[in-house]
Amino acid sequence: MSFKKSVISMLTVAAVAASAAAGIAAEKGKISIKGSTTVLPITMKAIDTYKSIKPEVSISVEGSGSSNGIKALIGNNCDIANSSREMKKEEMAQAKQGGQKIKEIAVALDMIVPVVHPSNKVKNLTKDQLKGIFEGSITNWNQVGGEDMNIVVVSRDSSSGTFECWHELVMSKKDVRKDALMQASNGAVVSTVANNKKAIGYIGFGYMDNAVKGLDVNGIVPTIKNGKSGKYPVSRKLYMYVNEKNYSSESKAFVNYLLSKEGQKLVVEAGYITIK
Repeated sequence: MSFKKSVISMLTVAAVAASAAAGIAAEKGKISIKGSTTVLPITMKAIDTYKSIKPEVSISVEGSGSSNGIKALIGNNCDIANSSREMKKEEMAQAKQGGQKIKEIAVALDMIVPVVHPSNKVKNLTKDQLKGIFEGSITNWNQVGGEDMNIVVVSRDSSSGTFECWHELVMSKKDVRKDALMQASNGAVVSTVANNKKAIGYIGFGYMDNAVKGLDVNGIVPTIKNGKSGKYPVSRKLYMYVNEKNYSSESKAFVNYLLSKEGQKLVVEAGYITIK
């Protein structure tokens, strides 16, 4: 089983562990992390290595979506919120109203890649074509150079930072088709698309594997080089958010480790792009 797929299988166990940690932010010797499933593989890689360096520190992690992670941070129910999008103004305002001082830490770069079934003959789509497909004005693959078959749209749900970024960068904030299959994680999108030759979805670059085929966007191939340079049209930063007023030495040490040379190597191993 690949690392990415094993991460998905661990989500339920991780969520149980994380729920036990709810409400104990800044408890000595423990770190609670919640949020983005996109940032999850990076976090799991870092935890796996970090425990050999700091075995006395217990770290629980839950992948439930960026919005849920940020909500947990604002509610003092986690120490670190993983997010694949920037915090919204209203979230920042809510945190400030609660007396928090939020710090944004970019830990990696990512690309959101449209994916189809490996048998699909389409190799490239423009952003306008993607928008048309996901909003419903393009409904058959033969309209974009593919076979004569209906398009099944697979999207992340609205609690996802990946959904938010796609909504802004590709959809120009237009609504997704009402019959879209809404999925709770990157892994669920991969599984759904891999089992439906008519489907198209979108995932973080770190979740790419042979089960699905990634598409070029505007003729730009989703490679690390193109992601690093920002040339790929649907690129973004990945974040960890903390409350500086409740930022424990354990949490700070873990984040600093991820930002170190050794930690950034783990970002690459997880399939993403270094921030430095």
